[in-house]
Amino acid sequence: QVQLVESGGGLVQPGGSLRLSCAASGFSFRYYAMNWYRQAPGKERELVATIGSLGGSTSYADSVKGRFTISRDNAKNMVYLQMNNLKPDDTAHYYCQARIRGAEYWGQGTQVTVSS
Repeated sequence: QVQLVESGGGLVQPGGSLRLSCAASGFSFRYYAMNWYRQAPGKERELVATIGSLGGSTSYADSVKGRFTISRDNAKNMVYLQMNNLKPDDTAHYYCQARIRGAEYWGQGTQVTVSS
């Protein structure tokens, strides 16, 4: 079955960096675009970044452009989110997501807290 397992979250000071990882299994990873979403308490879930199946196409929410970088390693079935210059507004639960044959799959998420 499809599994997405995120890791790498934590507590970081404003201006700091974190790298999130998502390990994918149970499907042909290299054929599917992958997404990172986040959800803060009391807010709607937000699409943060998307990467195409081959990694050459990426897109970002305006709020993270220039600070976050999505990447993938198709040999390892991994997708990453490098987050730099983190701000308190980046505090949220971050999820890895894939749409496979019309169905959406989510990981359990990893918490990122930006606070001094």
